[in-house]
Amino acid sequence: MKAKALESPITIKNVEAFVFRAPIANPVKTSFGIMSNRPAVFVRLEDSDGAVGWGEIWCNFPNCGAEHRATLLEENFKPLLINQVFNTPEEIYQFIGEKTAVLAIQSGEHGPIAQTIAGIDLAAWDLFSRKSSQALWKYLGGNNPTIKTYASGINPDHPEKIVHELLASGHTAFKLKIGFNEALDRENLNNIRKLIPSNLLMVDANQAWDLATAIDRIKALVNFDLNWIEEPIRADSPLSYWQKLSSAHQIRLAAGENMVGEQSFDEAIASGAFRVIQPDIAKWGGISGCLPIIKKLHAHKIEYCPHYLGGGIGLMASAHLLAASSSTGMLEIDSNPNPLRSVLSTPLDGISDGKVVLSDKPGIGIDPDLDALSQFLIH
Repeated sequence: MKAKALESPITIKNVEAFVFRAPIANPVKTSFGIMSNRPAVFVRLEDSDGAVGWGEIWCNFPNCGAEHRATLLEENFKPLLINQVFNTPEEIYQFIGEKTAVLAIQSGEHGPIAQTIAGIDLAAWDLFSRKSSQALWKYLGGNNPTIKTYASGINPDHPEKIVHELLASGHTAFKLKIGFNEALDRENLNNIRKLIPSNLLMVDANQAWDLATAIDRIKALVNFDLNWIEEPIRADSPLSYWQKLSSAHQIRLAAGENMVGEQSFDEAIASGAFRVIQPDIAKWGGISGCLPIIKKLHAHKIEYCPHYLGGGIGLMASAHLLAASSSTGMLEIDSNPNPLRSVLSTPLDGISDGKVVLSDKPGIGIDPDLDALSQFLIH
């Protein structure tokens, strides 16, 4: 998987950030915090021919994160890119990464800067694949547009009702949020398993426990036949902790959304602790940074399942990358209402038997209708 150079290089004419916030009736709950609204930062990259590509910057936390990342793009990245000439998306990724490396150190803003770079990179891949008149999954070298999916972000409040609705909409695999308290977690899993005794079921603890608690809690979950347990301990825990967890039980460990940098992924792969690794292309690396990681996961027989819990642009980019990767992993689709996802990712509405087929439309397959989202636009 590598970008093919166009017949002639592109010249960047403009880059813009659009900040949205959509109110939601039911907050999204995790063990470490609550999302009371759904934010998104969409990136529009335009070249001198008037061609456009779209990307998305991760911005779920903190609450002011969306506005901050948009300002970073406009004040620090836009001046770097205007009138620059590039042959491939990877060249853009490398250029802006090198130009802002010292800024990230000096400011301590490693995360927001990496996330802004990722959003620009996604827009660049969309732009280049559109100019090549190919769907992104084809531009990346893929040969099969069908991908598996799972419903994610299932809150702890009567989750069996949500699972019942998701079954009716074509989903066959599900991920429940746990890590609140032991009794509630077990009750929810019991109720869900009564409804879906044989479907794939995963859980996400969102870094809720210390090592000793995680070992104890995970052993108590063995009877629920879980496909994986995600981030049961802090993501920055020593790899020796993850290895102890892995050796203490048979449930597969999943992590990766909070891994940053190729070295971190390399060390995680080498540790042997993880059976599922989940890069988030809008949070770190974009497609350019994550492509080498995905190849290594395949070589080490570790399942690649992209993490994603944002708006529709990043979700579509994740879907195309998964299709191109030939991974047996599943695309994460948030089960919580979010118009910033659903209005834009309509190609993913047609889930059947837990699968979806991507289109042959150029790029990520959507042209965002900003007018349809104008009521949520704040910047």
